[in-house]
Amino acid sequence: MSANNINPEKVALLRQIRSLIDCLVNIKDENSEFLLTLEDGRVIDTKGWNDWEWTHGIGLYGLLRFNEITGDQSALDISLRWFADRFEVGTTKNINTMSPFLTAAFLHEAKRANYGAHLDAWAEWAMYELPRTEEGGMQHITYSHENYQQLWDDTLMMTVLPLAKIGLVLDRPEYIEEAKRQFMLHIKYLADVKTGLWFHGWTFDGRHHFASARWARGNCWITVAIPDFIEMLKLPSTDGLRLFLMATLRAQIDGLVRTQDAETGLWHTLLDDPSSYLEASATAGFVYGILKALRLRLIPREERYVTATQKAIKGITSNITDKGELQRVSFGTPVFDDPEDYKKVKLTSMPYGQSLALLALTEYLRTFL
Repeated sequence: MSANNINPEKVALLRQIRSLIDCLVNIKDENSEFLLTLEDGRVIDTKGWNDWEWTHGIGLYGLLRFNEITGDQSALDISLRWFADRFEVGTTKNINTMSPFLTAAFLHEAKRANYGAHLDAWAEWAMYELPRTEEGGMQHITYSHENYQQLWDDTLMMTVLPLAKIGLVLDRPEYIEEAKRQFMLHIKYLADVKTGLWFHGWTFDGRHHFASARWARGNCWITVAIPDFIEMLKLPSTDGLRLFLMATLRAQIDGLVRTQDAETGLWHTLLDDPSSYLEASATAGFVYGILKALRLRLIPREERYVTATQKAIKGITSNITDKGELQRVSFGTPVFDDPEDYKKVKLTSMPYGQSLALLALTEYLRTFL
């Protein structure tokens, strides 16, 4: 190929994406600061690559999307090896550990591997055994906390999307209908009608939003999940749920445009609190979701949306080190009763930070380059 035909921006972006992947699979918790010790003595490494938690599920999803768009075989090989190693030992079923099955369902569908028995077992658990709140919401149970009667915005990404995809792959329409119901129920209790942004959590036990925090990364799961859900289900343009989800997404994106930091292009960890620190993983999730919403024509191609993503892309790439580590990433975050506690969450490289940046840059590669 002639040097004149090479797109230097695309070459540089692909190089940066591959550095993100290299860092994703080589992150280590050097001083054991971010290990999760359970009551039964098990230790979950939420930071390193060789364990099973939502952090790894998001990592796998980023690799999947990169492989789909570029055909990069190494990204696929990393995912297949992760599943082969993890299925040998298994893990406890909860909202967060369900997240890898979104990628597993895509790989099974593409006949890259046979995960049928695993998909069946986990989806049946999510459908019939996962604890429910009032009105049938999926209770956000994790390794360490029951979170009685609580709805979190994370759940739509971690469990509902995988359940819907498995429903499509295994031809179980009841899973898909349950996934639709969960989206509507979570919108009912977590979307803020004043700002369009989302609260981190809701509890039926006392009926409140805890700190009423509009937490950035929790919001980014919504920006990611709604376009992916609409695309996954191939909802027609006149479908009532599609139109409802599109309106919900646009209201959120409008709120994001209003709260973006003008100087850096990033968003604050509490979206409407400029005194909270700027956070890059949520920013990457917003970029992926907004770009995909533009590409799928879920929102109009208005200059303010395009400008917001371009500013955010610069903010993300400027926070990726030469070794491929996305900086300014907040550690895993529970629902707090005091908004000040969100500001105290430590910043550290994490698999989901790497992967959200991977998703954002891959979608940018597809949409603009």
